[in-house]
Amino acid sequence: MTQDSLTSNHPGHTPHGASAPLTPMSLGQLLTRIGHEWETRNKIFDLPTARIWSPDADVDLSFEFLGRPCASPIGPAAGPHSQLAQNIVLSWLGGSRLFELKTVQILDELEIARPCIDMQTIGYNIEWSQELKIPESLTEYVKASMLIDILRNWEPLREHIGIDPGPHVFDMSVGYDLAGISSPEVASFIDGMKDATAEVDALRAEIPEAFAEFRDFEFTTVLSDTLTLSTFHGCPPDEIESITKHLIDAHGLDVIVKLNPTLLGYETVASIVNDELGYSDVRVKEEEFANDLQFDRGTELIGELRDYAVERDRLFGIKLTNTLVVHNEKQWMPEDTMYLSGPPLHVLASTLLDKLAEALPGELDIPGHGGNIMVSFSAGITKENLADALAMGINPATVCSDLLKPGGYGRLAPMLKALTKEVKESGANDLTSWRAARQEAAIAAGHANVAAAYVAHLRGAGAADYHLSSNEKLPREVENELEMFGCVSCNFCITVCPNDAFFSIPSLADTGLDSMENSRQQYLVLSELCNECGNCMTFCPEDGDPAMVKPRLYTDAEVFNSRDTPGVLIAGDGALSSKGIDGESFDLIERLLASQKGNPLG
Repeated sequence: MTQDSLTSNHPGHTPHGASAPLTPMSLGQLLTRIGHEWETRNKIFDLPTARIWSPDADVDLSFEFLGRPCASPIGPAAGPHSQLAQNIVLSWLGGSRLFELKTVQILDELEIARPCIDMQTIGYNIEWSQELKIPESLTEYVKASMLIDILRNWEPLREHIGIDPGPHVFDMSVGYDLAGISSPEVASFIDGMKDATAEVDALRAEIPEAFAEFRDFEFTTVLSDTLTLSTFHGCPPDEIESITKHLIDAHGLDVIVKLNPTLLGYETVASIVNDELGYSDVRVKEEEFANDLQFDRGTELIGELRDYAVERDRLFGIKLTNTLVVHNEKQWMPEDTMYLSGPPLHVLASTLLDKLAEALPGELDIPGHGGNIMVSFSAGITKENLADALAMGINPATVCSDLLKPGGYGRLAPMLKALTKEVKESGANDLTSWRAARQEAAIAAGHANVAAAYVAHLRGAGAADYHLSSNEKLPREVENELEMFGCVSCNFCITVCPNDAFFSIPSLADTGLDSMENSRQQYLVLSELCNECGNCMTFCPEDGDPAMVKPRLYTDAEVFNSRDTPGVLIAGDGALSSKGIDGESFDLIERLLASQKGNPLG
């Protein structure tokens, strides 16, 4: 794998520069999209019914997240899949029941350079918190909650989600220092999540006629009363302690502290990544380790914060782990540093759990310990390792990198089906009894617990799956330049986009355009939902950037007028106008949209 391989796949690519601001769709638009897609394609936000999870009545995959019931042990990690309302709905349809919402911080006008996601092989990114203003983030989460409430009770969906899709939990995430977290703006966000009554009532009027039965529905108003604190990189222990105590005392929250892989120490991390796993091109930033929480102080802090929470009748947990800071050797994303995720991080986070379990005997809430410190996990979770990770006792396993690969949110339901199969074949009918059996097997094999057994496997016989040699294959390519109309119709741009910014329409006949008539589908971009992260370009087999090449549609006139890229504006009455697009192309876009039953964008 060469360092510039991704750039060479797209020789015409230049960095986009600063991020394109996201403009979320209204609740009314989202509901209109749901109704239209269901009527015309039997999908919701482009997710087919085959990828909607329905629980198996014979196997209970539920667990308790800080004492709150949760019907499945997976969900999106704080990141690109938990920022917009439709992202969260797509995760819920796929089977997620724990949602770690994207991290909110006081700096809410960030200029994030683009592209910001590189999933060519393992996983890197340069984004780190919400791209919306703080009040917008609150509105998105309220919209998401209302949409889930509606879909849970929407008759057309009943046969696909089951009679009872089970409870879910929204878990807030904030960062990164006490000054910002204790600010009135962030405090208002937390209070709004704890009581969203005013926001819910303000949004009721947006519910369209097709869903009028829900205008007076008793929506959830307590969206969240748990919080995962992102310490990110370089947050000193005294600051972590002060923030956690503030969240407990000022807001009455149960708190999880997300830890960094740097707790393992530079020598261990570099040895695992570079030597054991063979990622010689990855250069770990040694200077970051001195600035981060050290292991001995970390174990002390975990115990101290647990005791502080218990004394105030609150619950406490830890999360493993944040991403790993590395040097940007590839120089595809325009920053000096980038954050590693995926397979190598899975080995690091699992190793850290094993080390913490040894250092904190009887303290963690994992098999063989029986403690009261909950452990959640986010590091390279896939369909193949989900069961082994959950067997360690983590609650839950949150996912990011795997959802950025082809299939996207559609990869969640197969994860849960594979887990269900494993639990059922073991003779168990719930996660608790299944984990107990796995713990007995680990002890019988000479290990202290399941975590120790799993890490021994990851760094022994199972290391091959996480080694460079198993993770260096590049996305497939075809020798063809991407055009506005016509392509290989692989659907990748739709599934790898976390924001559901792409959608497809069947091609038209009798256009006189070969590229149109030789393709099954035509792909269009919802510009307000595209933040130009670069992920569609990574996986597009053709040479070009789908986010820039495919027709870009707008529904917001102000946003349309403020952008200098070519596009088409869809007015409220369905009338179209364009800029920077030739007459023939505009005519084809108009005909494509007219081929649908009504306006697909509301």
